[in-house]
Amino acid sequence: MLEQALVMLAAAGGTAVVQAASTDAWTELRQAVARWFGRNDTRREQLELERLDQTRAAVRASDTADADRVLIEQQAAWRTRIEYALEGLSESERVQAADQLRAVLAEHERVTGVGQVSAGSGGVAAGRDANIRADGGSIAGGVINGGVHMSPPSLPDPSRG
Repeated sequence: MLEQALVMLAAAGGTAVVQAASTDAWTELRQAVARWFGRNDTRREQLELERLDQTRAAVRASDTADADRVLIEQQAAWRTRIEYALEGLSESERVQAADQLRAVLAEHERVTGVGQVSAGSGGVAAGRDANIRADGGSIAGGVINGGVHMSPPSLPDPSRG
């Protein structure tokens, strides 16, 4: 059983792989993750490249209705793969591998700006989920471009008091 910090590291690795799968950052992260798994074993590295390519194909092939499920499944699969890889190492190897994975993820964040949230003028940025909700006939929006017209509420029926 891995300590919590390593479980979180594995989750971050799984998320990074899946998020990069449909971006320009894919090639570099793909190579770095395969090298990390391979640990100087070119055959193992090649197998990981093939698995990574399968992940990218699955992410890119998912349609809108299926996308969330595919992303969640792929993130979980990579998190689990990373956890198993770490569990299979001796304590000293595990420390070294965790440091190497942290370096891979830090470089990915540096290159892509992942983890940095910003929006231009008139925009909305969120580091995670954003929940914007309107109740009772009101209007809510992260950004509204154009006019909005609302009529005043109707007066209550005098017979109702």
